[in-house]
Amino acid sequence: MNKLNNRTEHSDRRAVIRISCQTPLAYKICKEETISKIMQGYTHDISRDGVRCTFNEKVPIGCTLWLQLDTDALAMCEEIEKNSVILQHGILGKAIWVDKGKDNTYEVGLRFITRQEKTQL
Repeated sequence: MNKLNNRTEHSDRRAVIRISCQTPLAYKICKEETISKIMQGYTHDISRDGVRCTFNEKVPIGCTLWLQLDTDALAMCEEIEKNSVILQHGILGKAIWVDKGKDNTYEVGLRFITRQEKTQL
């Protein structure tokens, strides 16, 4: 994989349990010029820290995303991270790493945004 940032290999550093959850999703980048554009992707797995997804478009590291997940996946995220922000049948996350895949897709690591952080956005 092509690295788009300087992070160390994320899969080797993980000490948290990851739950496999492969489900389609819709997402929006929470910026004025993109908030009305709904894009598609899918999840790979969910952990206490966040969710790993694949998108067809590159997203900037550090951007805030709204993910519209199916009901079961959303409930799983809410259960895993009780302080996560659930908003209009979706969850808020921040892109913390991006890897370009071989098939012109982007694997993205999102950290859940907590209620405390939401007040700072």
